[in-house]
Amino acid sequence: MTSVLRQNSKLNFEVLIIEDGSTKTAEKTIAKFQDKIYLRYFKKKNTGPGDSRNYGMQKASGDYFIILDSDVILPKDYFFNLKSLLKQEPVDAFGGVDDAHPSFTDIQKAINYAMTSFFTTGGLRNTDKNNFQLRSFNMGISKEVFDKTKGFSKQRYGEDIDLSNRIKQLGYQLKIFPSLKVFHKRRANFDQFFKQVFNFGRARPILNKMHSGTSKITYWFPTIFTFGLVLAIILLLLKNYWLFIMYVLYFMLIAIDAFIKYKSISVSLYTVYATLVQFIAYGIGFFRSWVRLHLQHKSIKETFPQMFF
Repeated sequence: MTSVLRQNSKLNFEVLIIEDGSTKTAEKTIAKFQDKIYLRYFKKKNTGPGDSRNYGMQKASGDYFIILDSDVILPKDYFFNLKSLLKQEPVDAFGGVDDAHPSFTDIQKAINYAMTSFFTTGGLRNTDKNNFQLRSFNMGISKEVFDKTKGFSKQRYGEDIDLSNRIKQLGYQLKIFPSLKVFHKRRANFDQFFKQVFNFGRARPILNKMHSGTSKITYWFPTIFTFGLVLAIILLLLKNYWLFIMYVLYFMLIAIDAFIKYKSISVSLYTVYATLVQFIAYGIGFFRSWVRLHLQHKSIKETFPQMFF
């Protein structure tokens, strides 16, 4: 909220905070800001992230909705930049990018690198203009798009990707603004990160089945990476070093690139581990769901029941 107050734009806007069934509410914290900004606060029972965002958009009075996660920090020129971008190129829906703030812990910086770097994800989350998919930590949609799509579906995972596909299917224009950045704290430790990415992997085959024609070979890369790593270790024990050396060289590349970006040996080393956690967690989650869907012929909800409310 503090980063919203620091915005250098004179835009008129309202801030809606939706409390999605939390046992520890934010009332006392929000009270500190209510005389400084037009702020509306709503409490509701837990129905998941997508449905809670829909609830907020139903209550909003504007014609364009900006959606941010509670764990992001806005640069002071966020709204100014957004206004300029939308003036130059009006779009029905947009997405922005994310980065690590200098105040983040070394682990959070490493996780951010693993999620956004060209050497780990190909930069797909932040730079792929042709196959861009909305991410709910930094995105916006028009009221018209919300009314036509009915907003997010009732899913715990992949609800933003599902919405992206439905927006495209209706013929609306969806665009990424690479210069529109937020600082995203993500997960605080590697256990939380593993669980999050594991569930992302589990959700992807289901999303591919829900939206025919969206499957790509690149979604298999983390699974191939994981199986390849196991093979590399087996070959190493058999004194065949070539595959293991390739993995070592890859991780050295990541470490060097992370060091160049953050100027920190600690972040550089954490980045190697974060990348390993990301690939293994996503790869196992993806493969598990794919087997259940396509080999065991389970239904979508049987494949990953925790994904749905």
